[in-house]
Amino acid sequence: MKKWKELPKFMQCDEVKEYYDILSKKKLSLRLKRAFDIVAATCILMITAIPMIIIAIRIATESKGGVFYRQERVTTYGKKFKIHKFRTMVANADQIGSAVTVSGDNRITPTGAFLRKYRLDELPQVFDVLSGNMSFVGTRPEVTKYVKKYTKEMRATLLLPAGITSEASIRYKDEAELLDAADDVDRVYVEEVLPGKMKYNLQSIKKFSFLGEIVTMFRTVFAVLGKEYR
Repeated sequence: MKKWKELPKFMQCDEVKEYYDILSKKKLSLRLKRAFDIVAATCILMITAIPMIIIAIRIATESKGGVFYRQERVTTYGKKFKIHKFRTMVANADQIGSAVTVSGDNRITPTGAFLRKYRLDELPQVFDVLSGNMSFVGTRPEVTKYVKKYTKEMRATLLLPAGITSEASIRYKDEAELLDAADDVDRVYVEEVLPGKMKYNLQSIKKFSFLGEIVTMFRTVFAVLGKEYR
């Protein structure tokens, strides 16, 4: 972690300091977290290399556009990066609709629907984990326009790398369905969904531990397989 005075000015506030002090006392868990990310991401990449090639070919032959979806997201300390995800929508989908996806979104391709159901579209994020822009567990990386809507307390989530999964991801695994009936998807996301997700993200920082993150990863697997968490 950076020293407090080295943090970006927008993060140097009392609301963030509370979470900073908690994490600063857990340096061993933070080191184990990064070591695990590197080892696990390398192993997963070796195991899934061939399946990812097959998925890439399927995407390329099904519709026009690149294999990957490289949208700008925000991670640690407000750093911007372009996330790696398999493209699950038609080309230029973000230019013809909201930045969030609803259930039955007509921009989603047939292959994309399958990938989203089992979260296989996120497999390429192992490259983001290896680069240090992401971790296996952490707050899902948001686009800049939503990060600008963060309260001061929400900015504390930027103390750690963005994650592939989290307790919030598990609880809101059906997020697209929640937004399906919204008249204004962006407004409902910012005013209702985002605060709900952030409640879990902030709780996770307060309770942060390496073993806790391993548990979250197992809970994610069970959630993808159909288990409901309330």
